[in-house]
Amino acid sequence: MSDKHSDFIMLPTVDLCFKELMNNPKVRKGFIAALLKIPPHKIQKTTLRPTALRREYGDQKLGILDVSVLLEDGTRIDLEMQVLSFAHWDARALFYLGKLFTEQLQAGDSYAQLKKCIHVSILNFIHIPQDQEYFHSICLCDRKTGKEYTDLFELLILELKKLPAKKEGEDPLLQWLRFLGAKNREELKSMTHDNEYLAEAFTELDKLSSDEQKRLEYEARQKALRDYNSLMEDAETRGLEKGMEKGMKKGLEQGMTKGVSMGQQAALKRIMEHNLSRGRSLQEIADFLGMDLQSVIRLSQEEENQPIPPKP
Repeated sequence: MSDKHSDFIMLPTVDLCFKELMNNPKVRKGFIAALLKIPPHKIQKTTLRPTALRREYGDQKLGILDVSVLLEDGTRIDLEMQVLSFAHWDARALFYLGKLFTEQLQAGDSYAQLKKCIHVSILNFIHIPQDQEYFHSICLCDRKTGKEYTDLFELLILELKKLPAKKEGEDPLLQWLRFLGAKNREELKSMTHDNEYLAEAFTELDKLSSDEQKRLEYEARQKALRDYNSLMEDAETRGLEKGMEKGMKKGLEQGMTKGVSMGQQAALKRIMEHNLSRGRSLQEIADFLGMDLQSVIRLSQEEENQPIPPKP
């Protein structure tokens, strides 16, 4: 590799890179063992199932790449790396988990043949703001007793923006999540010393990053993600501005001061919610809004205590 690209390394938060990384059987085995919280030697074999780029709408240019894995006992696991905040992610994850489950059977097959299916969401944004847990394991259970109804359906949600401060003796899953969320070569390499599967993952990343064709594909995918994110932010900003204008116009009919205040507060709360969901700090939000930090802190406290007004 030329000096120009000597420090370049693909980042696993780009779904194309994550998918390529999971093509390596040892990497796949190590990550799935960490996910299922079992020793890697208990996973004898994992098989990649064919997948296609998932487009949410017919005319959408940016789809989502997934990794589908079949374990030796028949368990099916669908893994998705998502860097951008996505509306209705819960419904979407359930939809694809349902597809994963139902496509096991052909006409005439017995329901007894159905095996466990797991959908794994690895999210580089805050999806569940109500708590600080970075790992959620969700199953079907009885509301009254809390008893699990079946283990055939499971959703795993991993939020990279919620990882706690680093400490000694972290479990393999947390080590993997730190690796997947790393920002540069130095960070990635520093995590490989005591974990042979992470060491293999780093070696694979290094190899992928040295492949000129793979690098071009990665950079094209990275650009597509950035462009899509920019388009969504522009659209939301225009919507917020329209909402603020509508709120102030309504307020003018009831009293100028009250209208401006209500319109601005509603819009600012929407901006606050949007930026917090993307994992941005209060200081970053203050800089973005051109406000002092204390005002933004007060706004965030109001955000926690009061419901956000409905969108206009």
